[in-house]
Amino acid sequence: MKKYLIMAVSAATLIGGVALFADDERYERKVYAKSEKAVQPDMPKKKLNEFETLYQKECGSCHMAYQPEFLPKRSWSKMMDTLDNHFETDATLDVNDHKTILTYLTSNAGDSKYTTKHFSKMSNSVPRDEAPLRISQTPYFMKEHRGIPKRLIEQKEVKSIANCAACHTTANQGIYSERAINIPNYGRWDD
Repeated sequence: MKKYLIMAVSAATLIGGVALFADDERYERKVYAKSEKAVQPDMPKKKLNEFETLYQKECGSCHMAYQPEFLPKRSWSKMMDTLDNHFETDATLDVNDHKTILTYLTSNAGDSKYTTKHFSKMSNSVPRDEAPLRISQTPYFMKEHRGIPKRLIEQKEVKSIANCAACHTTANQGIYSERAINIPNYGRWDD
């Protein structure tokens, strides 16, 4: 009898966990879609695409244009104030483009609007007195990536932990679910 009870509890836990995971995935996609439509008061709706397009063009020409929700406002402000030495590169912009991109980033920062689970955890993990310039230096990011062997990160297909799109196949769409992880020369990652 005890054996059947343990099997029943185990099955119920497994089924419940699968259902919760699936619900979490659906919820995350639904909430992210809503948050993407949210427009901040200082960003007129008609300008939202123009702001994002400029950000994609200028910042995305050198690296993935990371979703602004990953960092708090203070980090984006600090980053934009130091573009003359942006990770050992001069990424200076003209005054109007600088203002437009700064507005886009700070208006959509993780602490500026409602964000989905992973984005809010990322931004909220940053202590209030800190303003990291690297998403990979946020406590939540480090926790989520702590088990990945260095050899998988340093391989030529990935090169850096900052190359989100190398392993997160839907990173450019802002979706970082475990189902969309495919590490080159390794395969699906599941922890």
